[in-house]
Amino acid sequence: MSTIVDAVQAAAARITSRLEAELLMGHSLNRDRAWLYAHARDDLDPDQRSRFETLVLRRQQGEPIAYITGSREFYGRDFLVSPAVLIPRPETELLVDLALARLPQTRCRVVDVGTGSGCIALTLAAERPGWQITAVDISPAALEVCASNSQRLGLEQVRLLQGDLLGPVQDEPFDAIVSNPPYVAANDPHLEQGDLRFEPQAALSAGPMGLAVIDRLIDQATGRLRPGGWLMLEHGHDQGRAVVDRMLRAGLHDVRTHPDLAGVDRVTLGQRPAASRQQNLQSDRVMNGLSSRSDPRARRQ
Repeated sequence: MSTIVDAVQAAAARITSRLEAELLMGHSLNRDRAWLYAHARDDLDPDQRSRFETLVLRRQQGEPIAYITGSREFYGRDFLVSPAVLIPRPETELLVDLALARLPQTRCRVVDVGTGSGCIALTLAAERPGWQITAVDISPAALEVCASNSQRLGLEQVRLLQGDLLGPVQDEPFDAIVSNPPYVAANDPHLEQGDLRFEPQAALSAGPMGLAVIDRLIDQATGRLRPGGWLMLEHGHDQGRAVVDRMLRAGLHDVRTHPDLAGVDRVTLGQRPAASRQQNLQSDRVMNGLSSRSDPRARRQ
């Protein structure tokens, strides 16, 4: 027989992480880490040891912890994940922070492009219940994960649409377009390393410079933003200058890049120039007309 603490220590030596070993043990026993500490000297039965060993072997082969356990924390909430979606990362929380800081707290219309697990769209919906949130993804499998998260978090008011970039919402105006798009260069060696080997390549890589999807999204976004609306994009550490230049060429104002907590350029914002009061009233009438014609059955497509 072996105890929980003995098994965790042995696994930590194999996968070089005590934290990951504890997470795998907790997942195999369906217990949290606090319970593990309180029961560290409990013996594991053969079935428990076998389940834990299977998880440790998967991690030894490089499979991400998030895919093994099926979840990842983001902005204080647990999100279901699968190999159909990117694993939510702490640096993406900056995009959420900036959206919450820049946009009004009520009556705001936002679309999250390439939503994946829905961590951005659903977090915004949870933090700002009065906002109208749309989540778009080209992958039906990704939207299934997002739908599961929306149900699990009680945020089923978020509208989910399948399609390429802003194609599904081409006639709708938004106060903000947010996205963590594919931005890794196609030949980047990091794609063959670590967790990235297991994540969906279509959600990671975008052309030889990593800017192919960003270019298309900026082109589409200028016609979808309301006057005064924001385009907010996550990007690679060395792409800030390029994204700024593209947003400026597209006619956006107040364009600036924000670093994440590690000091790495991470999110660039640009604002469509504000319009006259009459133009804003006309845009409001368009939004109200769209809302009155919306059909709740269209939330899942």
